[in-house]
Amino acid sequence: MESICNIAAALPRLARERPGQVAIRCPGTRRGDGMAAYDIELTYAQLDARSDAIAAGLDVHGIGRGIRTVVMVRPSPEFFLLMFALFKAGAVPVLVDPGIDRRALKQCLDEAQPQAFVGIALAQAARLLLGWAKSAQRIVTVGRRWAWGGTTLAHVERDGAGAGARLADTRPDDIAAILFTSGSTGVPKGVVYRHRHFLGQVELLRNAFGMQAGGVDLPTFPPFALFDPALGLTSVIPDMDPTRPAQADPRRLHDAIARFGVTQLFGSPALMRVLAGHGRPLPTVRRVTSAGAPVPPEVVEKIRALLPADAQFWTPYGATECLPVAVIEGAELQATRAATEAGAGTCVGRPVPPNRVRIIAVDDAPIEDWSGVRELPAGQVGEITVAGPTATDSYFNREAATRAAKIRERLADGGQCVVHRMGDVGYFDDEGRLWFCGRKTQRVETVAGALYTEQVEPVFNTAAGVCRTALVGVGEHGAQLPVLCYELLSDVPVSRQEGIEQALRALAAKFPHTAGIEWFLRHPGFPVDIRHNAKIGREKLALWAAGKLKS
Repeated sequence: MESICNIAAALPRLARERPGQVAIRCPGTRRGDGMAAYDIELTYAQLDARSDAIAAGLDVHGIGRGIRTVVMVRPSPEFFLLMFALFKAGAVPVLVDPGIDRRALKQCLDEAQPQAFVGIALAQAARLLLGWAKSAQRIVTVGRRWAWGGTTLAHVERDGAGAGARLADTRPDDIAAILFTSGSTGVPKGVVYRHRHFLGQVELLRNAFGMQAGGVDLPTFPPFALFDPALGLTSVIPDMDPTRPAQADPRRLHDAIARFGVTQLFGSPALMRVLAGHGRPLPTVRRVTSAGAPVPPEVVEKIRALLPADAQFWTPYGATECLPVAVIEGAELQATRAATEAGAGTCVGRPVPPNRVRIIAVDDAPIEDWSGVRELPAGQVGEITVAGPTATDSYFNREAATRAAKIRERLADGGQCVVHRMGDVGYFDDEGRLWFCGRKTQRVETVAGALYTEQVEPVFNTAAGVCRTALVGVGEHGAQLPVLCYELLSDVPVSRQEGIEQALRALAAKFPHTAGIEWFLRHPGFPVDIRHNAKIGREKLALWAAGKLKS
């Protein structure tokens, strides 16, 4: 008989081993200087006992094993209590970024076909007014319940009080959660996470980054904080809007880091840019992890200069469907900066064992079986694929998307595995390092061949006064016109703006792969994804550029 496979299974053990250690600290009231007091906390013993009670109470209200449950709760003790209670109950939390387009959000919730909806009062009101999740019949409100019926999380916890330890006997292949992608290249898709995927992630994160119990983490992307209790860490939930990391107040982040001796932090490249721009040292931090998009080389350099000499800056490569795939430390990333700025792409390091990462010929059509795949040798750009313990095998209610992204492979022992197509293009160098060249759907197919965003944009990002650039294609595939959109730094005077385009044209002429770019368009502010504020919405920029070229 298989043993219980559940990310929440670590909680009872940690509650026994370190009952008084704070598991979660959250902003609460404000001090006289305006900074958060962080006066809301949960120890491991409290997190375990209260999530047991909530799990038992959820079961009383019909939210038990296999019940798909939308969770729309702000980062707070209630969020973490609720998530671990749902895992303990064997229910299936459904997480969607609340900041995405309303129509896309409604589509995501409709696709998930949830049977329960747990949310703050604002989310419950929106559910009624906008017709979200009509299939959900079990309603739980975090906070005060108004006219929409159901019950409150406080009542749920009281109903389960005294029920004792709870942990559903979930198995590796049971569905653990449905996590929607950021939707940066289309409508978000619901990634089916099985319990073995979560446990695989915990193990890979522990091994890849050497995470040890007892550390203090500042996770600026709240879902990542869910891994902390399984790793024995203390999570300090930062005083910021997690949907707008680019607008975070660095003073508030530094206040939390200094007060609680934060030893590691996670943030998107946009958040890293905020800290780099602030320029204040981070003396207690020993590990920084940034993901969501490539981190600009100058940001890596600035952050590393703010860290202690023995600290590490990691940039893992992966996606909602599979994370982590590969990792690279900041020193090695800096060593590859010159190659990146000359058009080599962005080095994302070496695959995390036991992942198997392979490059295959670019193909926009579904591939059913690995036997028909053409693998490419080192040095050739193709699609990045991965098979491993965290590679998910399907999207919920998206059969076409599943067929497009998954390949079945027969193994030598007679078994079978799923290979995930990352949707990215890249290659391996002769040292076995993986280089990321951009999204497959965002490549520009010209009459002279394909251009890849991460082999083009870093060339132009070196221009003085330029904040960032984006390569887009206008026209039909195979005959697209390459257009470079660029965004200026906010402090560039008007008198210098004309000369910047001339500088970009001079850079284009330096390299064979950029020499054919003749159109340069200045944009007031690139569209970016809601989750990390770092992935550029090149599809929207392409439409904008097409309109500009016609006018």
